[in-house]
Amino acid sequence: MLDQLLLVAAAAPHFLAEATICILAGAAIAYLCSRLGLVPIVGFLATGVVIGPNALGLVTNQEMINEAAELGVILLLYTIGIEFSLDKLGKIKKLIFGGGGLQVGLVTLMTTLLLSAFGIDWKVGVFTGFLVALSSTAIVLKLLGDRGETGAPHGQVGLGLLIFQDLAIIAMVLLVPALAGQGGSMFDVGWALAQAGLIIAVVLMVARRLMPPVLEKVALTCSPEIFLLTVVAICFGTAYLTSLAGISVSLGAFLAGLVVSESRFSHHAFAEIMPLQILFSAIFFVSVGMLLDISFFFQNLPLVLAALAAVLVLKILTTGVAVLVLGYRWPVVISSALMLGQVGEFSFVLERAGRELGLYPAGMAEVGSQTFIAATVVLMVLTPAMTRLGAKLSDRMTARANAAEAAAVVPDEEHNVPELDGHIVISGYAQGARRMVPVFAERGIPLIVTTLSPTGANEVEALGMPALRGDSTKAETLRRAGIERARALVIADDEPAMAHRIASVARSLNPDLRITIRTRSPADIAGLAHAGADEVVTEELESTLQVCADVLALYGTGSDEIAAHSAAVRELARRGELDGPAPAANSEGVAGVPRLSRSGRIDTESYVELAIPAAGACAHVDQIRKVLPSATGCEECLRAGESWVHLRICMTCGHVGCCDTSNNKHATAHHHASGHPIVRSLEPGEEWGWCYVDEVMM
Repeated sequence: MLDQLLLVAAAAPHFLAEATICILAGAAIAYLCSRLGLVPIVGFLATGVVIGPNALGLVTNQEMINEAAELGVILLLYTIGIEFSLDKLGKIKKLIFGGGGLQVGLVTLMTTLLLSAFGIDWKVGVFTGFLVALSSTAIVLKLLGDRGETGAPHGQVGLGLLIFQDLAIIAMVLLVPALAGQGGSMFDVGWALAQAGLIIAVVLMVARRLMPPVLEKVALTCSPEIFLLTVVAICFGTAYLTSLAGISVSLGAFLAGLVVSESRFSHHAFAEIMPLQILFSAIFFVSVGMLLDISFFFQNLPLVLAALAAVLVLKILTTGVAVLVLGYRWPVVISSALMLGQVGEFSFVLERAGRELGLYPAGMAEVGSQTFIAATVVLMVLTPAMTRLGAKLSDRMTARANAAEAAAVVPDEEHNVPELDGHIVISGYAQGARRMVPVFAERGIPLIVTTLSPTGANEVEALGMPALRGDSTKAETLRRAGIERARALVIADDEPAMAHRIASVARSLNPDLRITIRTRSPADIAGLAHAGADEVVTEELESTLQVCADVLALYGTGSDEIAAHSAAVRELARRGELDGPAPAANSEGVAGVPRLSRSGRIDTESYVELAIPAAGACAHVDQIRKVLPSATGCEECLRAGESWVHLRICMTCGHVGCCDTSNNKHATAHHHASGHPIVRSLEPGEEWGWCYVDEVMM
């Protein structure tokens, strides 16, 4: 029996045992790390350390692991490219190109100057600066998402700087051969960058014009296999073609992701590729951990700690300066700097590219590489603790600043703040509040404005209205504004994260208070409603609803139905199930369905009539009603945060579900649960219905 087992083991592929050990150990150690409150990436790094050739030696085929790791890098950059959109980049371009460019430039310059003081060549200094400049996109965004701070000021700062760093790696990879003395003159480097720019321009043109209809045609085949193969082919095909042009496969993968991001099927593509990305990027981090030599770490502990301290100081100082220049306050500066104080995963890619060309961190050959790897792994492990420390320091600084400000204004303000009752407290005094205050004042509605802006407070007082100089996130400020006796609180101009804090504090002080918040995006509604807001008014949603109401009224829809439709949309937004404005009520009397937007969601701005399918051989046409869609996309997928392929609408109740090509087949599941027989396609250009009972197309 033993001989047979040995024979079977000998017949297995030579790489299977090590691949199995790598995956099993990665899953087990990542699970243990998650139980300890560490992100899975830390577990993958630890796995590589434990099973690598420098520790237990369970995996010795480094070449096989490195090749799988290269696939991980390609897929990681591909998914990042899919999540990027040209529109999203434009909204935070100041943070990306201003703050990110300044931070990367400062780190590179300071590292070069520091190493030059020790007689190290400037080219080596620039290369080392590139390595230090990059932070971990994967770890930081994971931490921000888990803490719900992506929309907070320091979260937006971190996102902007990380985006620039991910883009900067493109130029850095191109410059490595020149820094190693193998890339020709600076003219050659400039020409390479010009070629990269030309390729990027071509890719963006393809992304806008060619790829959306191509993916549309592929998706209409309703074949998951064909769609997945197409998505993977776009990734590896673009990466390979860019490599033939002398540009890194990493750049090619990122550009491929940008191509797909412009299609309304980008979410579906992202969902399909994610399992592969998770697997191979996990192997990438395992391969990084294998590079760490434990014996070197302990034998050279002072050197490793010195490198770690130098990196930490450089990153905190340069990030802090960049954020300060952008005009942010010290609490945001501190939290952002500590959050980005580590070295990122793409630095390993860059270090490996330099090592292959004889370029090492600080010019210290293998000692430099091992020191860099050891310091980077330790900093990655420490990132969650550093982020928590930054948050605590930020809170303390904010509390001290508010206390000092309150102490400075209380003696004068205590005599000026009137004892109001049944009044409105308006938090903040920017554009929105400036429009509201005169309207309320003309009608004799009692109010008080709380603001940290001296100019704004003076302007309010010039109108004859009381103003309180203070931070509305603090309970003491709201108490002095009479929040316990107030009838309503209006938060008109604050950022969503700040409005969330103000609403939470106000609700705890006055449970019966009516809280109304004005914000820009429907994506903020659910979180603000959870914080205690009674009404969240969004510019985007309300303007779209008004347009929709005007068109519906033009086509004879009654005011009651329009009001019910608008109320249903707002309720979906409060539940966090609305991705952009869209109709969301099951209501009879409106003979129409919206077209799909480019993102694959229902778009009310292009409302069209619903053509009821002809009877054909179906005996259930009497159950067809005039309906409105129940959700902006597949109703169940929206609740679960999942993606879909094509949308179908139930002709009896308006339920919107995904087709049988999707993983969950919610349209068919709704038929089995409700007995409603007929669905209609909601896809552009499709004018057919299907009867589940008679199995006929109409």
